[in-house]
Amino acid sequence: MIYLDYQATTPLAPEAREAMLRWLDGPGGTGFGNPHSPHRYGRQAEAAVELARDRVAALFPPGGRVIFTGSATEALNMALLGSEQARAGRAAAVSAIEHSAVYETAERLAGGRHVLPVGEDGLLGRIDDLPGDIGVVAVMQVNNEIGTIQPMVEVAQMAKQANAFLVCDAVQAAGKLPIAMADAVAISAHKLHGPKGIGALWLRNGVDLDPLVTGGGQEDGLRSGTLSPALIAGFGAAAKLAAERMEQDAVHIESLWQRARELFGDWTLNGSADARWHGNLSLRRDGLDVARLMSDTRNVAFSAGSACASGSGKPSRVLQAIGLPANLAKNTMRLGFGRYTTGEELEEAAAAINAAAQAQGA
Repeated sequence: MIYLDYQATTPLAPEAREAMLRWLDGPGGTGFGNPHSPHRYGRQAEAAVELARDRVAALFPPGGRVIFTGSATEALNMALLGSEQARAGRAAAVSAIEHSAVYETAERLAGGRHVLPVGEDGLLGRIDDLPGDIGVVAVMQVNNEIGTIQPMVEVAQMAKQANAFLVCDAVQAAGKLPIAMADAVAISAHKLHGPKGIGALWLRNGVDLDPLVTGGGQEDGLRSGTLSPALIAGFGAAAKLAAERMEQDAVHIESLWQRARELFGDWTLNGSADARWHGNLSLRRDGLDVARLMSDTRNVAFSAGSACASGSGKPSRVLQAIGLPANLAKNTMRLGFGRYTTGEELEEAAAAINAAAQAQGA
């Protein structure tokens, strides 16, 4: 089986797995302690959590703090619903290609949701003026479906002019690119070779939120509940490795991108070829039945669109936002590759996919 679905999740780094094992100890071990307990077991677990917090924080710009969450979706909900501006009833401006964790959550705000359009290249155009009731701006750094990278410096300037709270979904950027500066940034461990079930919300110094989850007051009172030292240790190890390997990984992925563009030269690319993360290859082909293609190439794991929306039967909202009608959106596949993808795997996968597409007459 060849894995080419890195936007959905990434393989667990061996270093992250190793970091987790001690904190999964059973009877006779010392790693099962509650990190909020005052005895030695608890203090050891707490030390592991804080080491990991420092490692995750190192992925972000200076001048903020990391709050551990159960996922990036939870982190984005915390930021959007807990901000002072949202509580004051002000609206949120979000890009048309945001992940549902932002797009749908923003609609819950008392002030409602204002959608910022993108062009055929999947990028926000120049936005000179926002409606006067906008109090929150939410724009993702790297899109999960088509890989486009938004001009976050310009977005930050726009938010500042509107005196708006800026939220950034950096899930697909973390560990690959320097993370954009915002008031609140969400990331997820399993998208950078860490474990599932753990995410983080970075908050700029001076930012306060109302908590969504109350109880024991853990995580600066913003997210109550007992932390998992094992998941957090794995997250920290993955973050440390990503920071150390960022340049090396980027070189490897660029070589895969260049070869993939040759192997799929007669397919149409969705979104900008330049302002994008080159580990994301969103392609379409007229007349292609992607569901059948996936069935005919079962030795290759790839996506027909966003993993979060798979099985819904609905055309991708992101692809529609860049101007594709439903039939062309359904002709799209997404290949995602990364650190552990080999050139040989890419060659073999491309041969299988192209042969299956041609057999359809597409």
